[in-house]
Amino acid sequence: MTRVDPESAVGTRSAAGPAEPVDAGATRARPVIPAGDTVPAADLVPTGAAATPAVRRHGKLWAYSKLAKLAFFDYYLSALIVWTLLPGDLRTDGRALLVLVLCTVGWLGTVAATVAFDDVTGYRDGSDATNYDPQQQALRDRGRKPLLDGHLSVAAAVRFGWASVAVAVAALAGAALVAPHRPGWALLLLPFVVVISANYSYGLKLSYRGAQELVILCSTGLTILIPYGLATGEYTGLVGMLTFLFGLWSLLVSVYSNLNDVAGDRAAGRRSLAVRAPRGVYRGLIVALTLAEPAAIALAVALGAIPWWYALLLLPVLAVRGRQAHVGLVRDNPLAARKLGVTAHRLGVVVVLAATLLAV
Repeated sequence: MTRVDPESAVGTRSAAGPAEPVDAGATRARPVIPAGDTVPAADLVPTGAAATPAVRRHGKLWAYSKLAKLAFFDYYLSALIVWTLLPGDLRTDGRALLVLVLCTVGWLGTVAATVAFDDVTGYRDGSDATNYDPQQQALRDRGRKPLLDGHLSVAAAVRFGWASVAVAVAALAGAALVAPHRPGWALLLLPFVVVISANYSYGLKLSYRGAQELVILCSTGLTILIPYGLATGEYTGLVGMLTFLFGLWSLLVSVYSNLNDVAGDRAAGRRSLAVRAPRGVYRGLIVALTLAEPAAIALAVALGAIPWWYALLLLPVLAVRGRQAHVGLVRDNPLAARKLGVTAHRLGVVVVLAATLLAV
């Protein structure tokens, strides 16, 4: 999980750059507050909002689907990867399949809570109003932010966030109860994922305190390790490699967003690692993360966790990754690099599914 990026598989809220100056006399857009909702005065006008054109009205179902970012499915592809990792007899085992289903529902609730709380924070601190300002040169789709134009109130979004947490807790507890195995490490990691995700930009605001990259790496990658442990009670080198890669693929989308969004994050008070560190240092971190991918694959081959041909099948993913680094770091186009990160993530899942079916 994502800094939660509603424009990618799992990543960030900040903008493609600072908003264009607005005349002092310009009228700020006041979001429409749905009837029946009481909103604190501080939530009526997001800080930094400029005048906006009339928006098309949508129903509540549409608004909640946008709030939950249901269109971004990459996070949930972990269930397919876990299924290919299972031994042949467990791929049709009822309890093992139920664990995968319940864990996926749990991850859905976890992500919905994370992005809903992220939207609430972005609305309150004004970063979303700035980052999704129609006057921006690199416009982002305001439809992904239902709070901005009054499709939902802050109070409704907060209620949805906590309801999503409840769904996540219930589903993951159910997965633990029906699981064929309950290794202690898997049981401890279940609440860990929910807690760090829900506190990503709400509550403890971990992403505001420099823990953004760690949360994304862990919360995404563990969606592979945890259900595999509950289904088999074991840990393997292949599972470890894919846990790391799946989290890294998500992170290598977000870090380019972070690189692009430093000014907006700083203005909103989000003291992320990209804001705290000099730009050159953060670019160096991206290089290190990029190199960590082939290093992890090479280590898995050296330790006998995967056959040599498995690594060869991943070469197309590494090729896209190399192009991503060139576009984002050499050509200094982090938004285009972010899109390439999404491509690499999805290609990686397809390759891993095929390779793992052959290897296990």
